[in-house]
Amino acid sequence: MKAAILKNHSKNKLNLEIEDVAKPIPRSGEVLVKILAAGVNPLDNMIIKKQVNLIVPYKLPLVMGNELVGVVEQIGENVDGFNLGDRVFARLPLNGIGAFADYAAVDSSAIARVPEYLTNEEAAAVPLTALTVMQALDLMNIESGKTIFISGGTGGVGAMAIPIAKAKGLKVITNGSGDSRERVIALGADEFIDYKTEDYAKVLSNIDYVLDTLGGKETMRQLEILNVGGHLVSLRALPNGRFAKRMNMSFLRRMLFSVAGMKFDIASRRRGVSYDFMFVQSNGAQLQEAADILDQLKIKPSIDEVFEFKDINSALDKVANGRSRGKTVLRIG
Repeated sequence: MKAAILKNHSKNKLNLEIEDVAKPIPRSGEVLVKILAAGVNPLDNMIIKKQVNLIVPYKLPLVMGNELVGVVEQIGENVDGFNLGDRVFARLPLNGIGAFADYAAVDSSAIARVPEYLTNEEAAAVPLTALTVMQALDLMNIESGKTIFISGGTGGVGAMAIPIAKAKGLKVITNGSGDSRERVIALGADEFIDYKTEDYAKVLSNIDYVLDTLGGKETMRQLEILNVGGHLVSLRALPNGRFAKRMNMSFLRRMLFSVAGMKFDIASRRRGVSYDFMFVQSNGAQLQEAADILDQLKIKPSIDEVFEFKDINSALDKVANGRSRGKTVLRIG
């Protein structure tokens, strides 16, 4: 089978090589998935640049790709709940990525069934963002009726976070470019702040939860709008000791990340709030819950461009340039 392989880390050259490799054989607890499409993400470029090595120390050569949609072609022993021919999708386990290939052997605990209304390309855009939202809300230990601010909610994460947060009973406030107001309100946002005309940090207060998709100096500003007892989960700021502990990292890495995220921990303690950094992991049950919510609402992810498998490096470059208006997807099957 064909697979896109990373052979050397590089900060400047986003380059994978498509080669013939052995077709995987599913082990106990795994299913063999014939891959039809795969999402292409900033995370893929971060792996190439060796920017996540402290979190996941990948060894080379490495078959790349973090999320896929495909059809179950073979079922290993001790697998329940899935049948041959099922169309499934997944954010692959951190230690078992490989979505940029014709086939992948995937732990059955990582997969979920694809809602029928989604095309393969649309489905490939769901797992990473949907699981990010589900795991962030779970980490916040949300309560129905409370308020969440989703910063930069006009992007791909926001398009998932808004309807899922609403489905879980939260009041949703978000911000972004004014030309996205109608689209975001249609997704279920209760309040929209145009960042060009209003500063969210000046108009918001007593917020219960914040999903930080911006990072940088904005993370500190978002801590300031939280209620006492509030909780901020960041996707873009710095990992802290709590993150390292959740990830079962070594003592040395726990100490390292404790120092890295110290300023956020200190700031949150002073305000009587909680700060967490999150790195999305595979979870088929959570993905199925998100898929069921999307199925009820018939929400489709925004697709920017679909590339053929042979053009994987062009797809990676498209994601790297930061001008996408939706998900970049690789058509494989």
